[in-house]
Amino acid sequence: MEPILIAEAAINGILLGGVLALLALGLNLIFGVVDIIWIAYVELVMLGMYAVYWLVTAYAWPLPLAALAAVALVTVLGLLVHLLIIAPILSSPPVNQLLATGGLLFFLQSFATFLWATDHRSLRLALPILEVFGMFLSFARLLAFAVSLLAMLGLYLFLTRTYMGTAIRAVSQDREAMALMGADARKVYLVTSGIGGAMAGLAGALLIIQYSVHPHFGAAFGPLTFMICVLGGLGNMFGAVVASLLMSEVISVGGIITSTEMAYVVAFVIFIVAIFVRPEGILGKRE
Repeated sequence: MEPILIAEAAINGILLGGVLALLALGLNLIFGVVDIIWIAYVELVMLGMYAVYWLVTAYAWPLPLAALAAVALVTVLGLLVHLLIIAPILSSPPVNQLLATGGLLFFLQSFATFLWATDHRSLRLALPILEVFGMFLSFARLLAFAVSLLAMLGLYLFLTRTYMGTAIRAVSQDREAMALMGADARKVYLVTSGIGGAMAGLAGALLIIQYSVHPHFGAAFGPLTFMICVLGGLGNMFGAVVASLLMSEVISVGGIITSTEMAYVVAFVIFIVAIFVRPEGILGKRE
């Protein structure tokens, strides 16, 4: 195996990890604040991908404008999911919450299949492949990684420099104490769901320039996203980023050394071993 190929795979792993981190951060933020895991989260990403695809191909929208529209659309969907599905079951047992969001997953998959069949659709953008020190890097992945970093930086600044961001962090740390202090937890939950939806929409806009979209797209990225969230520590933002980079490196480099299928096997083995050693996640807090 030539070292240049391994180096190229390692860089591609970092680039992929940026988008995976964006996915995991949105899901982790919702869990850390609302305390519910959205099983259908990646299906919202799939809808964002479809929105960009149709706006660009059918209506000839510029890609940046279509991406902004997708972010706005999925943000609204995130708010609707919270108002119509999550809010009524906040006090229900966890199994009921999982069943509700799991039912939403199957509904969105079936609805997308009804509308667009199971065809794989891609934008087929004429984006260049860059050669850097003998390595070939996709401009689409570089662009997606850069935008992901900016989005994560924006989220960090929002959570640390704004009143609502401070309230979100406070509710995630102790929601009972915040309720006693008069904080409007329902408003915080709604804003958090909107932010999670916006990040799902942005992730969809970044993934459609790299992958084709189909109704069962969540089957490819959904389990990996949940694995990253658990591995990094549910509700732990920094842990999600670290776990994203770790898993993406294992998959990318392992796919070059062995095969993509074996790389996923190794990634899941690492996940299982890590959870046995640290059930709270590699950066999660021990109870």
